Amino acid sequence: MEKESKQLKIGVLGCGPISQFAHFEACRRARNAELYAICDLADDLLTRMAEIHKPKVTYNDYSQMLADPEVDAVIIGIADQYHVSAALQALEAGKHVLVEKPLGVSIEECEKLREKVHETGLILQVGNMKRFDPGIAFARKFIKEEIGEMLALKAWYCDSSYRYTVTDNIQPIPLLSANAKRPGGNPKQDKLRYFMLTHGSHLVDTARYLGGDIVSVKAWNTQKFGAYSWFATAEFADGFVGQLDLTVAVRMDWHEGFQIYGEHGSVIGKTYIPWLFKSSDIEVFSVKDGSYHRPLGEDAHFFKLQVEAFSDTILHQAPMIGADVEDGIAAMRAMVAIAKSVETGETVKLAEVSGAV
Repeated sequence: MEKESKQLKIGVLGCGPISQFAHFEACRRARNAELYAICDLADDLLTRMAEIHKPKVTYNDYSQMLADPEVDAVIIGIADQYHVSAALQALEAGKHVLVEKPLGVSIEECEKLREKVHETGLILQVGNMKRFDPGIAFARKFIKEEIGEMLALKAWYCDSSYRYTVTDNIQPIPLLSANAKRPGGNPKQDKLRYFMLTHGSHLVDTARYLGGDIVSVKAWNTQKFGAYSWFATAEFADGFVGQLDLTVAVRMDWHEGFQIYGEHGSVIGKTYIPWLFKSSDIEVFSVKDGSYHRPLGEDAHFFKLQVEAFSDTILHQAPMIGADVEDGIAAMRAMVAIAKSVETGETVKLAEVSGAV
């Protein structure tokens, strides 16, 4: 790996599992970024992570990290409930922000964050790292440049009852601390809310990334033998209908992907557990040459590619590839609309929803 001469100095907030599994290494591997600082309230965890990842400086006070003039941008890798407040604080300090998905936990707080982004003119990117899956990127390029009018989209995100055996083997062994800051109560107890925010945010963003804006949804939820399954019919702004399937957990291997049918071709995709860093298997059929096409996608370190794109946008004014604040709000609206539709049994328009999942 060869580092570029001009690098974005990044401070990572949070030394918990997502930073250990993704953000620390992504900053170290990125060609145009430096893991300059890390911050956590838990001194024991902060010390251990500093020993492993060797940042230039460490902080146990977020405001002190934000006051460091050497920090160009922050990655926010803490609990969902703290995303917006931490992002607001960073923007007020003049720092660019890459915030884990989902953007927040309510529409209103996300819209408040949008106001601050517009006010400051700083970059805020949401951590929907699947946009940096080379297979998904290939599918989007074909859709934008060649498929013509869209006819239909199906997308599914099905966590597996067996995947923890897989992820326990491929992820670093997480280091935890009794001193870590946690949200009040236990957000994971409300399974409908937790699964939608954690997994549904990926499903909705991928559907929007490939199919465009969602206008309305009609959704159902089924709960049996400890499993939860949402099926949603989504109306897209471009005049076609899609089906979204979020199931936690299927009694099979990880099952994620999409099928897209259009005027001049079709796309079928199979996506893998992210921690394998394996590009989605994509098969595109093009009417233009009557042939199927499959990209290799050899570099599929989504988190590294996400940091590199974020850094390019800031350092070189490159177009933003990742999800911006508007994408984050639109995903939040879609998730809230799905939850409202399940509650009411009615079709819900995204433009009319408010509140939280």
